[in-house]
Amino acid sequence: MIEMVIESIRVSLLNYQRVVILKERDSDRYLPIWIGPAEADAIAIKLQDVSVARPLTHDLLLNTIGELGGRVVSIVVSDLNNDTFYARILLDVNGRQVEIDSRPSDALALAVRAKAPIFAEETVLEKAGIYLEEEGASPSKSERSESKLDEKEMEKLRPFAEFINSLDLGDFDQRRGGSR
Repeated sequence: MIEMVIESIRVSLLNYQRVVILKERDSDRYLPIWIGPAEADAIAIKLQDVSVARPLTHDLLLNTIGELGGRVVSIVVSDLNNDTFYARILLDVNGRQVEIDSRPSDALALAVRAKAPIFAEETVLEKAGIYLEEEGASPSKSERSESKLDEKEMEKLRPFAEFINSLDLGDFDQRRGGSR
């Protein structure tokens, strides 16, 4: 498993769908996951520390887990099958490890509230991870994912690559106070 961080949530100008962009903590490989607008808002609200008058659904879930003696240990983007991402929420409930099946968007919304680490299985990153090319440079062969995807799978993933490559990522460093 590879530790990931939420780099941003973006809106595609082509179809107005939301995509959450996960980034490997120690690499420049990104994992874009299309999510619904409500889930995008739930993640963004917490990331931006926006106060809400009443608990949202993911706040309610976190509160319920806590009241029942559990805590969110981590979440894992565990699979990609037929263009659908899968995730697991790993809980510790009174010393017992429990895994809950989840949509990645819900697991991510819960993780940001619980301040739990986010992971992705290497097989998912091999299928859908993207290295962004620096302007005027191309990634070396060792920097690229060396997955064994057939032509049909590559065609299904092409919109992710095109979307990620169309993003202006210069504001990531500015948002974090860095420079390019």
